[in-house]
Amino acid sequence: MKQLGIWMHWLWSPGTEGYGCTGFGCLEEIDGSVISVLLVNCFLLDPVSNKLMENHEVIQMENMKGRGVMLFPLPFQGHLNPMFQLANTLHAKGFSITIIHTQFNSPNPSNYPHFRFCSIADGLSENQVVSSEIDDLIALVKILNSNCVTPFRDCLAKLLSSNVEDPIVCLVTDALWHFTQPVADGLKLPRIVLRTSNVFSFLVHKSLPSLHEKGYLSVQDSQAENHVPEFSPLKFKDIHRVETSHLESLLQFSSIIIQEVKASSGLIFNSNEDLEQEALTKCSLDFPIPTFAIGPFHKYFPASSCSSLLPQDQSCISWLDKQAPNSVIYVSFGSLAAMNEADFLEVAWGLANSKHPFLWVVRPGLVHGSEWLELLPNGFLEMLGGRGNIVKWAPQQEVLAHPSTGGFWTHCGWNSSLESLCEGVPMICQPSFGDQKVNARYISHVWKVGVHLEFKIERGEIEKAIKRLMVDAEGQEMRDRVKLLKEKMNLCLNPGGSSYKSLDNLVTYMLSL
Repeated sequence: MKQLGIWMHWLWSPGTEGYGCTGFGCLEEIDGSVISVLLVNCFLLDPVSNKLMENHEVIQMENMKGRGVMLFPLPFQGHLNPMFQLANTLHAKGFSITIIHTQFNSPNPSNYPHFRFCSIADGLSENQVVSSEIDDLIALVKILNSNCVTPFRDCLAKLLSSNVEDPIVCLVTDALWHFTQPVADGLKLPRIVLRTSNVFSFLVHKSLPSLHEKGYLSVQDSQAENHVPEFSPLKFKDIHRVETSHLESLLQFSSIIIQEVKASSGLIFNSNEDLEQEALTKCSLDFPIPTFAIGPFHKYFPASSCSSLLPQDQSCISWLDKQAPNSVIYVSFGSLAAMNEADFLEVAWGLANSKHPFLWVVRPGLVHGSEWLELLPNGFLEMLGGRGNIVKWAPQQEVLAHPSTGGFWTHCGWNSSLESLCEGVPMICQPSFGDQKVNARYISHVWKVGVHLEFKIERGEIEKAIKRLMVDAEGQEMRDRVKLLKEKMNLCLNPGGSSYKSLDNLVTYMLSL
């Protein structure tokens, strides 16, 4: 036997900056024949989990070379963020990514040089105003679903015909883009749905017609505090209550969304089994399609401002650096919620009177009829003596991960709720509409990691809520519970964790379509 040399197998790892060695061995001559002998089986570093990949994952990445996925996000901040986080995760797993997007709230392609972008007309004016009223938001989404049919179909057909060497395996769209299912069917392209709410909220949404039949959507105020029998621990005031004139339109819109989700090839949630095992089990019975709970999306990659529609004020991080650990209340009511002048002033005085440091996001447009801070009393900021910091928009993931942040006063959008859970930050819940009310009830009454501001916004109640969260023994118990949830969120992404396995299953499923 004569050794002739050694060999190494190198494989390009998409989404990273180099190659990984999958194995090496030697070439040997035995009786005149040259054979290859494997000496060491190596592994690639998974660019998503940063863990060593197993053999089947390396083979999986080799198999997906030249495979593409198209994604179509709904053009609102709370929907753009998870869709782009999912796109980054799929790209790191080896897929090429094409983003189809509306001209309204268009993303900046230069932030994603590794993606291909295709813009479609949406029929909206350049100065389209987005209302914070739920009925107006639903009306806008319905208009977009109507206006985008032909531009989207033409764009999709063109992209499919031009990707002969880089075949598209599937289309991923936001659940609210219901028109995309018949378009995808017509082009024989599998459509997978991304639902940006949690699973439990989706089940409530699916049940709106039956809840209406039982009269739950139009209960009197005297019954608002009663519990919904089918959805404990929800109260009647937590489910969508609408004026009779809008009810038929809402139910029709809801029904078509559910119908097209059931007709799709799969369903993705930004959640996980550790948080919502029971809801996922129920969902699999109601929706007999492959379901993948692979969240929290934002933990696959470091915090990024790429998909933010508003510039983030990074100066608040240096301000946080000067505060004591767990001392700051971070206040942000999301990208759409709005309030009147009276409520705005109650929030301001509640924060001031709490005597706790606070970082408050006052988004332009947060207060009806106001540009920014002109409604604050003269000398308000000076009176605080540096204890308060007000910004127009903040790098939220960095703020929640900062050791000085001790509590989060939030509108309870699912992205914000999940980010707070992942950083072990307890919450004060002040929901506005939609799934926010369901999330708030779960945070305060199921996971028991938040204080629910359920009634009128009043400075005295705000002070009490902050004290409960930041000072009282009850707040420490919430902090202990949310730290346990944080650990679960981290573990589910590790090899063997529920989201890790579900993401692996999603990639395998996409390759099989």
